[in-house]
Amino acid sequence: MSNAHASVSASASDRAYAVIRGLILAGELAPGAPLGEVALAQRCGVSRTPVREALRRLESELLVVRSESQRTFVAQWSLDDVADAFELRAIAESLAARRAAQSMTPEIIENLQKYCDAIEDATASEKPDVEAFLEANRGFHMLILDAAASPRLAAVLATLVEQPVVWRTAQTYSRDELRRSHREHCELLGAFARADGAWASDIMSAHIRRAYHAYADAHGSAVDTEAQKKVG
Repeated sequence: MSNAHASVSASASDRAYAVIRGLILAGELAPGAPLGEVALAQRCGVSRTPVREALRRLESELLVVRSESQRTFVAQWSLDDVADAFELRAIAESLAARRAAQSMTPEIIENLQKYCDAIEDATASEKPDVEAFLEANRGFHMLILDAAASPRLAAVLATLVEQPVVWRTAQTYSRDELRRSHREHCELLGAFARADGAWASDIMSAHIRRAYHAYADAHGSAVDTEAQKKVG
């Protein structure tokens, strides 16, 4: 295979990966939904081979599962699965926060403040802008990870932070919960400004744990609602 052909193939695979992953994270491909290669190839504007490669990458990230018959589906997460993911994320992100606190510069603090301001703007109105909140929240956390300068932590968090559960959790937040999340980001900023790794680590761990309980509460409500529909 020539270098040019390999480059085109990689580009097509990356495009398919980005499109399919985006559809899963946005909830347009629901948990348990079948992932047909032909339909996905048409949607991504590529051939089936790049789609197949993209699905393998997504399977390694636990966003996609393959059945014994080799059919592919969007992964379904039980509450226990979600608890595991959040627990691992709390450990990894609190460590990242501790390390990042020792590497803070005025420029990083300034950029964190910009994300914090964007989170505040997204949560200020009576109907919060959840998409803007998610974008700013992701930027804030990615900047911390960059400052931690740990490729191993980055590799671990790549399969945890971007799980669709993060998107679904934010969708269930009330305005008060979103505002509380903003305050926690401000507290993290305060810890970073003082280069206090222990403080930053504690805040981050509590921040992630609270997000899990918000998801668990919403999950319980959804289960109760579904049960009531069946009884009715």
